[in-house]
Amino acid sequence: MCGSAVRGLALRGGCVVDACERCGHLERDLQRCPADHRDLAYGGEPTLDRIRLDLTYRELVRDGVPGRVFEVGFGAGSMLRRFLDDGAEVAGVDPDQLGVDVDEVVRARGDLRTGGIEDVRDLPGEQDLVYGIHVLEHVADPHAALRSSLELLRPGGRASFLTPAGDSSGVERYGAAWWMLEDPTHIRFFTADSLARAAAAAGFVDIEVRRLLLDSLSVDAASLARAVRPGDRPRGVLGSRPVLAAALASVPLVLGQRLLSPRSRPTLQLLARRP
Repeated sequence: MCGSAVRGLALRGGCVVDACERCGHLERDLQRCPADHRDLAYGGEPTLDRIRLDLTYRELVRDGVPGRVFEVGFGAGSMLRRFLDDGAEVAGVDPDQLGVDVDEVVRARGDLRTGGIEDVRDLPGEQDLVYGIHVLEHVADPHAALRSSLELLRPGGRASFLTPAGDSSGVERYGAAWWMLEDPTHIRFFTADSLARAAAAAGFVDIEVRRLLLDSLSVDAASLARAVRPGDRPRGVLGSRPVLAAALASVPLVLGQRLLSPRSRPTLQLLARRP
């Protein structure tokens, strides 16, 4: 990510990732760090995802609803539908890796394109907000993705991206069982340092990287379940009701831990602006 040397980093459980010696950015080869028991790009849980969207939407509209928004990796269009219902013009791009049906209203009224943001041309510019929720960990060329995101913004427009934290304590604690490694399309994990460097290299200013308190509250329970009882779960560990129940029951403990140790928070948020 920053052009420095990388070295193999062995995680607990036999998984090996490549780590940058300067910024700590992690890259993953499925041959050396397989996803093991999950076959799909999506292995979450719908109720937890709705909670995540609620919290993220509140953050994105804290200063008011933007007039024009663009989502990188819109999936089923659930977030774009919220912006649309609140009066915004919506657009987005998605490689369709989840294979889900897109909200019919968003499909009819939004400017939607298929593909990766680093590949699709003639995207609608002059956006007030460009955002992506857990997408940067999937892209092969994050530099191109961030440059393309910058170019979509009007001068002074803002960007917000959520991505797993490769420098969270969960990487060391759970190793190969860390839930973020369950997705076979997660090929990179940013650190706070590498994410800020990537945004600056793309041309963003007023860069801030936060560690989110409330995102991905099920990571610890899901990771523990993977560590304690490895097994064949083609749809992911959160497809198990006992694991989901444990995740919900553990929320107070997880929040307490995250308050005491911010490094235990598994999600980074990039906030930045176009000059």
